[in-house]
Amino acid sequence: MSFDEHSQKLSLESLDKAYQQGYMAGLTGHAKQPRNAELQADVLLAAWEAGWDDGNEQFELHKRFSA
Repeated sequence: MSFDEHSQKLSLESLDKAYQQGYMAGLTGHAKQPRNAELQADVLLAAWEAGWDDGNEQFELHKRFSA
């Protein structure tokens, strides 16, 4: 694996991890602010926020249909 391929894989893994953490936070009704200090990079923060938006949408749907 070349350096560029390795860097890209790490970046994709980091984005996926940030998205998943955001999704779980939104899905469980947490506030829209990441607790992880490693989300300093704008692109990671954007991935976390996208995950939170998707998870929170599911959280709100579940609340609406469970009430």
